[in-house]
Amino acid sequence: MAGLTGRRIVLGVTGGIAAYKAIEVCRRLVDLGAHVVPIMTRDAHRFVGETTFSALASEPVHTSLWDDGDPIPHTRLGQAADLVVVAPATARFLAAYAAGLSGDLLTAVVIATRAPVVVCPAMHTEMWEHASVQENLATLRRRGVRVVAPESGRLAGGDIGSGRLASPETIVEHIQRELAPKDMAGLRVLVTAGGTREPIDAVRVIANRSSGKQGHALAFEAAARGASVVVITTVGRPVPAGAEVVAVETAAEMEAAVMARAASTDVVVMAAAVADFRPKAAVEHKIKKDGGPPEILLEPTPDILAGLGAAKRPGQTLVGFAAETESLRENAEGKLRRKRLDLIVANDVSAPGAGFEHDTNEVVILGEGIEQNVSLTDKRAVAAAVFDAVVALRARQ
Repeated sequence: MAGLTGRRIVLGVTGGIAAYKAIEVCRRLVDLGAHVVPIMTRDAHRFVGETTFSALASEPVHTSLWDDGDPIPHTRLGQAADLVVVAPATARFLAAYAAGLSGDLLTAVVIATRAPVVVCPAMHTEMWEHASVQENLATLRRRGVRVVAPESGRLAGGDIGSGRLASPETIVEHIQRELAPKDMAGLRVLVTAGGTREPIDAVRVIANRSSGKQGHALAFEAAARGASVVVITTVGRPVPAGAEVVAVETAAEMEAAVMARAASTDVVVMAAAVADFRPKAAVEHKIKKDGGPPEILLEPTPDILAGLGAAKRPGQTLVGFAAETESLRENAEGKLRRKRLDLIVANDVSAPGAGFEHDTNEVVILGEGIEQNVSLTDKRAVAAAVFDAVVALRARQ
């Protein structure tokens, strides 16, 4: 990984027993050349000393909105940061951040900044698994916040479980990845997301379980790497700042939107779950139940991916997705060949925690000379692996 010389990193430390690990994170960042700005919450002082961070960091600890010489310290610190990392991030901090509550200096900074934000949760297993914590994390992920998941192991109470703060090495590696050179700068990337909905009548549709989470994670990752991003989506999820967003609903609408933009695009990533069939003739009014079950004749929808493969221009990279429930590799390789793709990202949507509606995914990325298995992780990390493969493939062309 690259160094961090000249990069300004705000290190937020909240009140959890794992706060002592933030000392090592601070030291490693400084050793890599970063200018580390420490912010400690009031409760963080119960676990680690302010003097330690002031001695190791690049400037003294900031603790309050009111004790700083600057009348608006949160704005200054947020605007000057290249990245903000919070380690450990307690359940209380995550709740405040997700709700937009700026009750102290640290929460004010993460809300005021436009820099990438990395949160590193740490708490006991029962707290980590609580629905409120997971919902707050899902909200933050949708907004583009990177989450460094905790590890499993021995916890402060002596028992074993998930919730232990990620190691300092892992946290620093994530920071380096976020601040790595923009290896997709100048590229125009088109990403499709969500599941299409094909009308049966005025109120009913044929749909699938796709939430659009993976597609939107891909959009955020491409933008973070410097690409110009177009998102063609069926869902109302957050998108990267500056991205062109095209809202569609049906396979035909998605085909029209994709084909109108594909020729001028360097990388096309078809992450959307496009319906394979649609009603041959949708009814304009609502079909009444008392008329008995309707007979619905289906017809194939346009094969957008095959059309892109047939029209692919030299220098363009085409990435498809394969959501399977059996014969994963065989089906994915067949799709890769038939549709003239450069890469295919295959996942078993029947596997626990993977595929539709989850915040996590587990995939295999296949292409000529490329085979990478990505074990179960958050969808932004999967997106990073996909674009790592894209960059490596384009470097060979």
